[in-house]
Amino acid sequence: MATCIGLAGLLIVMSPHVFAQSTYPTKPIRWVVPFAPGGGTDMIARPIAQKLSERLGQPILYENRGGGGGLIAGEIVARATPDGYTLLIPTAAVMAVNVSLYPKMPFDPAKDFVPITKMANVPNMLAAHPSFPPRSISELVAYAKTNPRKVNWGSSGNGAGGHLGMEMFRLMAGIQVVHVPYKGAGPANVGLLGGEVDLLFANPSVFLPHIKAGRLRAIGIGSLKRLSSLPDLPTFDESGYPGFEAGSWYGMVAPAGTSPAIVARLHNEAVTVLALPEILAQFAIEGAQAVGNTPPLFRQEIRDDTVKWAKVIREAQIKL
Repeated sequence: MATCIGLAGLLIVMSPHVFAQSTYPTKPIRWVVPFAPGGGTDMIARPIAQKLSERLGQPILYENRGGGGGLIAGEIVARATPDGYTLLIPTAAVMAVNVSLYPKMPFDPAKDFVPITKMANVPNMLAAHPSFPPRSISELVAYAKTNPRKVNWGSSGNGAGGHLGMEMFRLMAGIQVVHVPYKGAGPANVGLLGGEVDLLFANPSVFLPHIKAGRLRAIGIGSLKRLSSLPDLPTFDESGYPGFEAGSWYGMVAPAGTSPAIVARLHNEAVTVLALPEILAQFAIEGAQAVGNTPPLFRQEIRDDTVKWAKVIREAQIKL
């Protein structure tokens, strides 16, 4: 009799999670994307949304809510009902960088969201105008030390990922360069192609067509392993700057309080989608690397990134 009572009690405790996992989802899921249409987030997230929708059996309503460096989209999801039907597709900027750039945040990235998984890393590539003499990372450092503040280094904006990567490398290498911020990666790349600046850190997909055509030259990649699309391009890590990683990542988070069963369902389905050959092929075009880590690992990576970029922002005295 005691055993029966114990089992009944266990079933009562477990039933909400089991019920949530077996019935979810029963209606369309809203994905809030913190940037305007056509950006790097779309290139990674839209193919995943399509495949995930097929697996979940419900439409994914893709909503671009740009503005405020991702604060607008983040606040929408942070205040949404935690039922698994409103999710945020964040980047490092939203979850780990903005807390050190903005004096007031409308949400707390560490407390207001439940991590589901990091979907992809997109390392920044360092590209140079063909007239720039250095052809490697070591040559770049030597040249910059011989010519202090004579290297013009572009970025997609003050406080953007490329700017932070530039500052981190500058601090590690002990060099002085001139930062030239543009209003986005597109204008910055036009500036690089036109010779207005010598260097630019950006998503590989921005550069690859121009590199293949000889209009730009790749110097290095900001990941711990080489890109499959450019296997001869060395990483900063192997070029004398151990642990150097700079770029973007794209993930999936839910409002705090979302059922663990729903988080588990979304995680499992997302990881399955991230292993599909067609998704991996699309990622290769974008210079992206699939991840699909667990919620606890993703949470820890967000914490580590927050500490890492806070240090760079503080030491480089970056202000918006």
